[in-house]
Amino acid sequence: MTGASWDRTVFDRLYADDPDPWKFETSAYEQAKYADTLAQLDRRQFESGLELGCSIGVMTLALAGRCRSLLAVDLAEAALVRARMRCDGLTANRVSFRCAMLPREWNWPELRFDLILVSELLYFLSPADNAALAGHCIAQSEPGCIVLLVNWTGPTDTPCTGDAAAELFAAACIEAGFRRSAPLLRDGYRLDRLERPPPPREP
Repeated sequence: MTGASWDRTVFDRLYADDPDPWKFETSAYEQAKYADTLAQLDRRQFESGLELGCSIGVMTLALAGRCRSLLAVDLAEAALVRARMRCDGLTANRVSFRCAMLPREWNWPELRFDLILVSELLYFLSPADNAALAGHCIAQSEPGCIVLLVNWTGPTDTPCTGDAAAELFAAACIEAGFRRSAPLLRDGYRLDRLERPPPPREP
């Protein structure tokens, strides 16, 4: 686990070469991953969702049906252009988008979330940036919040492996009192679900 977080220019080049560099729209791998991701949310509806690493908005559109409001974030403006177009039929207060290099450009301290999806992002971060991002998510999570991590687990030249990145982030959440479900392990990816305990019921 060495090296700095990948810079925005890397992703700008990727999207300049291919508007869908990971084939989010057509890949059977991606379709299976989307189905597993949504299944981890059970039938729950959320007041305020946060999607980190939204890319071109395929999952964003699916999550919009589960959230009263949704903030979708990516560091590549070219990806966000397509994400906005995909979600164009939704009301502005239902889904909003921000371009941000995380964690340093996290700039919505006033918001609180009961769903946080961190999708295919963590292994592009250094361990220090991973910890900083976890800190932001923990600080702005509501009681009962579900944090769902999605990570590629195949070979990679990124600062962390997907497994290591998931464990680092999950450890920070567990230390903050989140409960962790057993990871869902698939061929090539893993999903980690963490939940902040709801407030105790009044007698």
